[in-house]
Amino acid sequence: MANIASAEKRNRQMQKRRARNRAAMSTLRTAIKRARTAVDGKTAEATALVKDAISTIDKAVSRGVLKKQTASRYISRLATRGRAAATPAASA
Repeated sequence: MANIASAEKRNRQMQKRRARNRAAMSTLRTAIKRARTAVDGKTAEATALVKDAISTIDKAVSRGVLKKQTASRYISRLATRGRAAATPAASA
Protein backbone atom coordinates (compact mmCIF):
# COMPACT_ATOMS: atom_id res chain seq x y z
CA MET A 1 0.00 0.00 0.00
CA ALA A 2 1.10 3.51 -0.74
CA ASN A 3 1.81 5.73 2.24
CA ILE A 4 2.49 8.95 0.39
CA ALA A 5 -0.47 11.12 -0.63
CA SER A 6 0.68 11.50 -4.23
CA ALA A 7 1.11 7.74 -4.58
CA GLU A 8 -2.37 7.16 -3.17
CA LYS A 9 -3.78 9.63 -5.67
CA ARG A 10 -1.95 7.87 -8.54
CA ASN A 11 -3.46 4.57 -7.40
CA ARG A 12 -6.96 6.07 -7.41
CA GLN A 13 -6.40 7.52 -10.89
CA MET A 14 -5.01 4.21 -12.11
CA GLN A 15 -8.05 2.30 -10.85
CA LYS A 16 -10.44 4.70 -12.59
CA ARG A 17 -8.50 4.54 -15.85
CA ARG A 18 -8.24 0.75 -15.70
CA ALA A 19 -12.01 0.43 -15.21
CA ARG A 20 -12.66 2.84 -18.10
CA ASN A 21 -10.23 1.03 -20.40
CA ARG A 22 -11.62 -2.39 -19.51
CA ALA A 23 -15.16 -1.23 -20.24
CA ALA A 24 -14.09 0.25 -23.58
CA MET A 25 -12.24 -2.94 -24.56
CA SER A 26 -15.25 -5.04 -23.61
CA THR A 27 -17.52 -2.89 -25.77
CA LEU A 28 -15.00 -3.10 -28.60
CA ARG A 29 -14.72 -6.88 -28.44
CA THR A 30 -18.49 -7.29 -28.34
CA ALA A 31 -18.96 -5.06 -31.40
CA ILE A 32 -16.30 -6.97 -33.34
CA LYS A 33 -17.81 -10.34 -32.37
CA ARG A 34 -21.28 -9.22 -33.45
CA ALA A 35 -19.96 -8.00 -36.77
CA ARG A 36 -18.00 -11.20 -37.40
CA THR A 37 -20.92 -13.48 -36.60
CA ALA A 38 -23.26 -11.38 -38.75
CA VAL A 39 -20.86 -11.48 -41.69
CA ASP A 40 -20.17 -15.21 -41.32
CA GLY A 41 -23.88 -15.95 -40.98
CA LYS A 42 -24.63 -13.65 -43.93
CA THR A 43 -27.39 -11.86 -42.05
CA ALA A 44 -29.17 -8.81 -43.43
CA GLU A 45 -27.79 -6.35 -40.87
CA ALA A 46 -24.16 -7.42 -41.41
CA THR A 47 -23.12 -4.18 -43.11
CA ALA A 48 -24.68 -2.08 -40.36
CA LEU A 49 -22.92 -4.11 -37.67
CA VAL A 50 -19.58 -3.86 -39.48
CA LYS A 51 -20.05 -0.10 -39.74
CA ASP A 52 -20.88 0.04 -36.02
CA ALA A 53 -17.81 -2.04 -35.16
CA ILE A 54 -15.54 0.22 -37.21
CA SER A 55 -17.01 3.24 -35.45
CA THR A 56 -16.37 1.61 -32.06
CA ILE A 57 -12.78 0.83 -33.07
CA ASP A 58 -12.22 4.46 -34.10
CA LYS A 59 -13.63 5.68 -30.80
CA ALA A 60 -11.27 3.38 -28.91
CA VAL A 61 -8.33 4.90 -30.78
CA SER A 62 -9.42 8.45 -30.04
CA ARG A 63 -9.77 7.58 -26.34
CA GLY A 64 -6.32 6.03 -26.25
CA VAL A 65 -7.53 2.50 -25.56
CA LEU A 66 -6.11 1.08 -28.82
CA LYS A 67 -3.06 1.95 -30.85
CA LYS A 68 -3.71 3.31 -34.33
CA GLN A 69 -2.04 0.42 -36.16
CA THR A 70 -3.95 -2.19 -34.11
CA ALA A 71 -7.20 -0.48 -35.01
CA SER A 72 -6.18 -0.37 -38.65
CA ARG A 73 -5.53 -4.11 -38.58
CA TYR A 74 -8.91 -4.84 -36.96
CA ILE A 75 -10.73 -2.67 -39.50
CA SER A 76 -8.86 -4.23 -42.42
CA ARG A 77 -9.69 -7.76 -41.30
CA LEU A 78 -13.35 -6.88 -40.79
CA ALA A 79 -13.56 -5.26 -44.21
CA THR A 80 -11.86 -8.23 -45.87
CA ARG A 81 -14.30 -10.61 -44.22
CA GLY A 82 -17.21 -8.45 -45.27
CA ARG A 83 -16.08 -8.35 -48.89
CA ALA A 84 -15.49 -12.13 -48.96
CA ALA A 85 -18.99 -12.75 -47.60
CA ALA A 86 -20.57 -10.27 -50.02
CA THR A 87 -19.05 -11.94 -53.09
CA PRO A 88 -19.08 -15.73 -52.54
CA ALA A 89 -18.43 -16.44 -56.23
CA ALA A 90 -15.09 -14.63 -56.11
CA SER A 91 -13.83 -16.65 -53.15
CA ALA A 92 -14.93 -20.03 -54.55
